[in-house]
This record gives sequence, structure tokens and C-alpha cells, in this order.
Amino acid sequence: MVASDLNIILPEILLALFSMAALLGAVYTSKDALARPLVWLTAAVLTLVAIWIALASPGGTGFDGMIVKDGFAQFAQVTILLSAAVVLIMGQDYMERTGLMKFEYPILITLASIGMMVMVSSGNLLTLYMGLELQSLSLYVVASLRRDNVKSTEAGLKYFVLGALSSGLLLYGISLTYGYTGTTDFAGVIAAAQDGEIPIGLLFGLVFMISGLAFKVSAAPFHMWTPDVYEGSPTPVTAFFATAPKVAAMGMFARVVHDAFGGVVGDWQQIVALLSVLSMFLGAVAAIGQRDIKRLMAYSSIAHMGYALMGLAAGTAGGVEAMLLYMAIYVVMNIGTFAFILSMSRDGVETTDIASLKQFSDKQPGKALALLVLMFSLAGIPPMLGFFAKLAVLQAAVDAGLVWLAVLGVIASVIGAFYYLRIVYFMYFGEAEDTVDGDMPAVQWVALSGAAIIMVIGIVNLFGLEGIAAAAAATLVN
Repeated sequence: MVASDLNIILPEILLALFSMAALLGAVYTSKDALARPLVWLTAAVLTLVAIWIALASPGGTGFDGMIVKDGFAQFAQVTILLSAAVVLIMGQDYMERTGLMKFEYPILITLASIGMMVMVSSGNLLTLYMGLELQSLSLYVVASLRRDNVKSTEAGLKYFVLGALSSGLLLYGISLTYGYTGTTDFAGVIAAAQDGEIPIGLLFGLVFMISGLAFKVSAAPFHMWTPDVYEGSPTPVTAFFATAPKVAAMGMFARVVHDAFGGVVGDWQQIVALLSVLSMFLGAVAAIGQRDIKRLMAYSSIAHMGYALMGLAAGTAGGVEAMLLYMAIYVVMNIGTFAFILSMSRDGVETTDIASLKQFSDKQPGKALALLVLMFSLAGIPPMLGFFAKLAVLQAAVDAGLVWLAVLGVIASVIGAFYYLRIVYFMYFGEAEDTVDGDMPAVQWVALSGAAIIMVIGIVNLFGLEGIAAAAAATLVN
């Protein structure tokens, strides 16, 4: 029995052993001198494990149902690991240039990835919390990696304090759930809440857990940490925050509401729909006044999580499929955008001021075109792939009878298009100023152009993602 259980979590075990071996190896050698090769090695290991998970058949359950390796977990884990690997490679030049290339950095990213893998494959509330804390503790450290910078240390502290608050809310919800059901297993919870009528105490537990989870996906009104952490963290760390942890948090959210409370969709549907509306509109409106592109991307992230929550609010397999599809496309769009942000410098000095992009198309037409495609895709303008991502969640909401939510989503999308199009306007029609240099390493250029190309050619058949997401959603919602 132990052997079969360990086989279920073999990818996580191998990544944990790799992290510990890398930590010991770095401590007993020249430490930071090994950081660059360690980044490449870590990215290679994460990619190989992702390929292994993608090719393996779902392993079922382990540890008496505490770990669930189904198609849903498989989809989320592959997305998490691949995005973590790409961000690691993409940001290495920046980390070296700013003196932040420490051997702890790739190790912490790996540990965070393990936590995220556990989050999306949990079948028990306590297992879920353990994965969440492993991810969070690693991210608190990388957020404040630039120790001599006030904004970076402030970002880490804010993230830690508000993360502790969200963990408290989540734990309180878990304790109420345990008190009213007598179990922390998702299977036991859903059996207790199967008749459509749940005790008021269990409903409070559900509300507190959703509040804690909303912190992790940076959904309004639990978004307050996001802009400051995005702005203050080193840019490669911000790129990581905007990709893998978002997938993990949305996966965890879907796992809780469907696996543990799938029998009482009506009780949580209205809460998730409210979070969706607040996130879409706050992200769309608050981003308009931003002048720092990292803060703008933070509010963009809040808005996009609102659209992903729209798919989840549908409460159907189609809604989960739309959410998974949306998150996969969202990750690619963010990787390409942050590849560009990483290269933003003027006379060798990093800048994140949007105004510094004025007349950028005259200096670097190819890169300006790639960023234009990504901005159009983020705004949901057809025929870019981002349009089909939004269309999927809107269709899921309409199919579930949430027409009002879909209408509000369209309105928020129109408002949000302004700040994406403003960046395009600056690049092509802005008054000539001191423009960013636009020089970027080959890896970042490949990430930027590759993401832009995917946004265009993906409209043919979405690279088959639709079928994969549908199969993954079917394993969660049954």
C-alpha cells in the first residue's frame, strides 16, 4: 500500500529530492557561482517532470484519498511546471544584471512549484493547506529577494502579513467544515452536503474558505496585496507571480468548490459570481490611472482572474473547461508580456514607466508588433487567442443561465481595453521622448515573439487545448 501511495506522488518526491540535493550542493561549493547553471538545470528538471506527467496516465488516488491524480490535476500541474521553467530561464539575465542571481532563487521556485502541485491534486482540506503553505512560504522569500531595496522588502512584508490573514480565514473555514461534517476529506464533505440543504455553520465554513482562496487568486475585494507586490518584487519574480501561482490558486479553488461542495452549487455560485464581477470591474477601472507597467499588469491580473472565476461560477463541467482554457492562454500572454517588461531599460537603467514606450515602434518595429499582438490578446480583441479565451468563459456563463454575468463581463472587457490600447498608442503614435532601448537577450526575444505567434496561429484549433481541457474538467465535475 505504501509503495502505491508513494508512486502517486513520485513527481513531487523527485522534485523535493532535487531541491534538497541542490541546496546541499550549493552550500558545500561556491554557492552563487553555481546559480546560473542551477537555473538551467532546474528548468530542465521541471520541464522533464512536466513531460512525464503529461505522458503518464492519471494515477488515481493515494493516501486514503488525500491525494487525487486525475486529469484535472494533470492539466494544472503541467501548466504550472512549464510556466515555472520558462520564467526561470527568461529572467536569468535580469537577475545577473541586478546582482540577484542567488543559488536560493531556483530552489525556492522549485519548492513553490511542489506546493502548487499538491494544491491542485489535494483530496483533503489539510493536504490542500500544506501545499498552500509550502508555496506561500517560498513566495514570501522571493518577493523580498532584493534585500537592499525598500519596495522589495515592503512587498515581501505585505505579502507575508496579508498571506497570513488569508491563511487564517482559510483555516477557520476548514475548522468549521470539520466541525459540521466530522471530516476533512472532500468525499466526506460532499456526502454531508449532498441534499442541497447544508447547516448554517457549514455555510459559514464555505464562505470563510472562499474568502481565503480569493486572496490567493487576488480576486477583489481581497486584492489589496497585488499591486504593491507586483511593483516591489524583482521583475522575474513578478512574472512568476503572474503565471504559475495563478493557475495553482484557480485549480485549488475549483477543486474545493466542486470536489467538496459540488452538491450545493447554488450556495457558492452566487459568491463566486460576485467575486468575478468585483474583480473584472476593479481591475478594469483601477488600471486606467496606472503609469507603472508592473502595477498595470497587477490590475490586469485581478481583472483576468475575474473572467476565470466567471467560468468557475457556471458550476458546470463546461465552466471548468473554459476556466482551464482561459488560464492556459493567460499564462502564455503573461510570459510574452513580461519577457518584454524584463528588457525595459533606458541607458542601462531599468524603467517600468509606460511613457518610456513612446515611439518605440520607430526603434524596434518587430518587438513593438509582438507587444501589440499581446496587448490586443489581453484586451480580448479578435482574432487573437485571448478573444477565444474570453468567449469560452462568457459562453459557459450563458449556458449556466448567468446571462447577467456574461453581459457585465463584456462591459468590463470594453473598459479594460483602454489601458491595453493606450500602450499600443504610445508605441506607435506617442510624442517622441527618451524611449526604452529595447535590447533583449535571445531567450526573452524568443519568449516575446513565441507568445505573440501563439496568439495568432492558435486560432486555428487552439492547439487541441479545448479537448484536453474538456477531458480534464470531466474528471473533476462528474
